[in-house]
Amino acid sequence: MSEHFDVLIVGAGLSGIGAAWHLRDKCPDKTFAILEGRDAIGGTWDLFRYPGIRSDSDMYTLGYNFKPWTDTKIIADGPAIRGYVKDTAAEAGIDKKVRFGHKVVSAEWSSETATWTLAVLNKATGQTASMRCNFLMMCSGYYNYEQGFTPDFKGRDDYKGQFIHPQFWPENLDYANKSVVVIGSGATAVTLVPSMTDKAKHVTMLQRSPSYVITVPQRDKMAEVLRKVLPDMWVYRIGRARNIMLTAAMFRLSRSYPNAIRKMLQAQVKAQVGKGYDMTHFTPSYKPWDQRLCAVPNGDFFRVLRQGKASVVTDHIDCLTATGVRLKSGKELQADIIVSATGLNLQLFGGMTLVVDGQSVDMSDKLNYKGLMFSDLPNLTMTMGYTNASWTLKADLIAEYVCRLLKHMDETGTRICTPRQNDPTVKAEGFLDMTSGYVQRALDVLPKSGNKAPWKLFQNYTLDMNLLRRGKLDDGVLAFTSPSKVAHTGQPAQQQRYAS
Repeated sequence: MSEHFDVLIVGAGLSGIGAAWHLRDKCPDKTFAILEGRDAIGGTWDLFRYPGIRSDSDMYTLGYNFKPWTDTKIIADGPAIRGYVKDTAAEAGIDKKVRFGHKVVSAEWSSETATWTLAVLNKATGQTASMRCNFLMMCSGYYNYEQGFTPDFKGRDDYKGQFIHPQFWPENLDYANKSVVVIGSGATAVTLVPSMTDKAKHVTMLQRSPSYVITVPQRDKMAEVLRKVLPDMWVYRIGRARNIMLTAAMFRLSRSYPNAIRKMLQAQVKAQVGKGYDMTHFTPSYKPWDQRLCAVPNGDFFRVLRQGKASVVTDHIDCLTATGVRLKSGKELQADIIVSATGLNLQLFGGMTLVVDGQSVDMSDKLNYKGLMFSDLPNLTMTMGYTNASWTLKADLIAEYVCRLLKHMDETGTRICTPRQNDPTVKAEGFLDMTSGYVQRALDVLPKSGNKAPWKLFQNYTLDMNLLRRGKLDDGVLAFTSPSKVAHTGQPAQQQRYAS
């Protein structure tokens, strides 16, 4: 007989641990478990182990709204973030709720019993068992943990050096006195370049097209002063509110005055790389915030360029050779090590399949509801953070909203909530308004966003806070119903929650 829970959470990373904390805090009567395919807590922050791995958001907003970040570094490294997530889980006893090495293969919904039945692979035993729940929270992130994106480079088999994707960094890689070429121009590349110059002979960042790179302070001096006279949570909330407002203002200005913001961003680059530097390497073809800005703490990336420890080359790759990279321009870059910081493979729900009442679900046919649910998918949420702000801001709101939903269904004696799209004026649009490669490569599998609320995916924390934390649950779109038959215990459906 399969185990049954009120809620199953898939993923024990930043989102999953946060979801469990909110569930335990606001719905202490609910039974739950966390299914984690890997053997550790931390998700992204445990998987990625490349040199210098760090957040590209400040920890006042990447941290949870309930647990203050007290480290003096506000742009934190991967191990520190991993420790923060693990400490959060341990302090609340959530770590004891995690089933490690449990990968969800599929989930099937039955409207007759108002339950999800999950096929779960136990990696240690190789056996697949079923687990059931009334509500399913998908906190498995948005990319494939088992495979990063690497272009099909011509001549790959000819290259005799080490070829590495940052998602699978070799432990104890020796790059001392080696020539390194990092392919890419995103957050991973601008992190790797300064971090590897500590030992490497020289590091070259090879980019097909430039990105916007902005310097941010490593430490918050205001917080350091305030912490001497105020409690940690007060200081955290002050810094959090300030940074939310600053990030939102920067995004709005970028959308309203893209040329002015472009000039401002390039001016700060010029001031750091020095006179005479070729600014074509920092002149993107797209507008600010069409892709995420790359944040570098204390300008470490620009410092190694000034020092000559690293360089930037903007060109297209013709092929890999035995000793490095040949470019379309004819130039060759010698490389003992090539790092392909070329991005992720976007993947929904950790790659698991979904079935609703016997019918396979095609997510490309679904409309997103309030940034967390989908048309005609009952009792299921997906946590996906902001593209223009910190991930956890949205994750916290989603977890709080789920708790509101669960309480509402208990109070109304209903057990199923399903977004229904019956408005003929709603038009489908792209899910994410971004030109990033990983988004463009996945357009055919992504769900859609609508042209108006509640189907429009807002990248706006203030709007979402009002919508998810204070907005009406029974809005005429989210349908609340009960099972058509008695539930699996044989008790009346409205009593089922007391038996689990």
